[in-house]
Amino acid sequence: MGVFQMPSLGADMEAGTLVEWLVAPGDAVKRGDIVAVVETQKGAIEIEIFEDGIIQSLDAEIGAKLPVGAPLATILAAGEAPPSAPAAPTTGTAPEVVAPAPELATVAPAASEGLQPRPATLGIAASPAARQRASERGVDLGALKGSGPGGAVVLADVETTAPERRETPKPTKPADAMVEMRKAIAAAMQRSKREIPHFQLSQSVDIQTASDWLAARNAAVPPAERILLGTLFMKAAALAAAKVKEMNGHYGVDGFTPAPQVNLGVAVALRGGGLIAPAIPEADKLALPDLMAAMKELVARARAMRLRSSEMTSGTLTVSALGEKGADAMAGIIFPPQVALLAIGAPKIRPWVVEGEIVPRLLATFTLSADHRVSDGRQANRFLAEIDTALQNPEAL
Repeated sequence: MGVFQMPSLGADMEAGTLVEWLVAPGDAVKRGDIVAVVETQKGAIEIEIFEDGIIQSLDAEIGAKLPVGAPLATILAAGEAPPSAPAAPTTGTAPEVVAPAPELATVAPAASEGLQPRPATLGIAASPAARQRASERGVDLGALKGSGPGGAVVLADVETTAPERRETPKPTKPADAMVEMRKAIAAAMQRSKREIPHFQLSQSVDIQTASDWLAARNAAVPPAERILLGTLFMKAAALAAAKVKEMNGHYGVDGFTPAPQVNLGVAVALRGGGLIAPAIPEADKLALPDLMAAMKELVARARAMRLRSSEMTSGTLTVSALGEKGADAMAGIIFPPQVALLAIGAPKIRPWVVEGEIVPRLLATFTLSADHRVSDGRQANRFLAEIDTALQNPEAL
C-alpha cells in the first residue's frame, strides 16, 4: 500500500489547491496516468501518478489547499488486499459505555476578525474551466449534474445550461493571478541567486549557414511542415547537453546528479505576462519536425494552463530565446535544481570575417549561465563550442 502525496511542481511551490479528481476509489491506475488537477501560483497543473495500482481511497477534498508532501490518496498494489477493520474486543467483559460529550455550539467568527466565508461551490467536483465559465455565466454548480469522471462538472455541462438571472449583480474584484505568478517567479529567482554561484559565458555564433539551409528546406515542403530557426537552436542545445554532462542535471542535498537524458525546458512567455518552463523529454533524440511539433504543442498547453506535473519537474536544462526581434543578448537566472540555463539573443545581421573578408552575416549571441559548484569556464566553453559546431552543420541536426 502506498500513499500518493502532493508533489512539488517547482522550486517555488510550497502548497497547492486540489481542484479536480479524475479518478474514484476502485479505479485501476498505471504510471503516468493523470489522476488530479492541482492549482498553483502558476496555474492549473495536471498531476500524474508514478506507480501502478488500485485507488483505495481519496484522502483530500476538492478545494483543500495542501502543502507539498500532504497525502492525497491511498494506492493498493496489484493483488494487495485492502486493510481490514480493527477486530472487536474478544473478552467477556461488557464494553464500558461512555456518555457522549455535549455538542458545542458553533460560533461564527465576528466580522471584525476579517474571516471570509468558505465559498459554497468549493466542495463541488468541477474542472477549473467549468468553474470559471460558471462564474462568468452566473450558473450554480451545485444545481448541475456532472458528466465527468465521478460525476464531476465539466465545461460542457456549464455551456448547455442557461445562465441564471441576477437582479442586482455585485461588482467583484477579479483575483490577480498574474500578481501571484510574479510572486512565485520572484521567490524562485531570489532563491536561485542566493544559493547558486552563477557565472556566465557568451559567444556570438554565425548562423547564416543554418538560416540558409532552413530556408531551402522550408521552401520544399508544405507550410504545415515548415520549422522555425528556434527549433535548430533547441536541438543544438540538447545535443550539446548530451555531450557536456556538467550542464545537464540537478543539484540537491547530495550534490550534483547528472541526468541520464536531456529533458529540455522551454521558457514560454504567457500572454498575460509571466514565464513558465515546461520540459520536452529526450529532446536530443527527436528529429527536427518532431521537436517542432512538441514545442508547438507544449507552448499551446502552457498558455492554456493545462500542463502536466512531469513537464514542470523533469527539466534538466532550460533554454530561453528572445525570438526574431529584441535584444542582442541576455543573461538568464538558473531555475533550481537545474545547473545551467542557455539564453539566446535575437538574430541580427552583423559584419563578420569569413576567409579573410568582412561580409554581412546573420549572428546570434548565446549566453550560458552555469552553476560554479558543478562546472567552470572550461566545460561552459565546450558546451557553447558544441552548439556552434552543430549549427554549422544543420543538415546533421
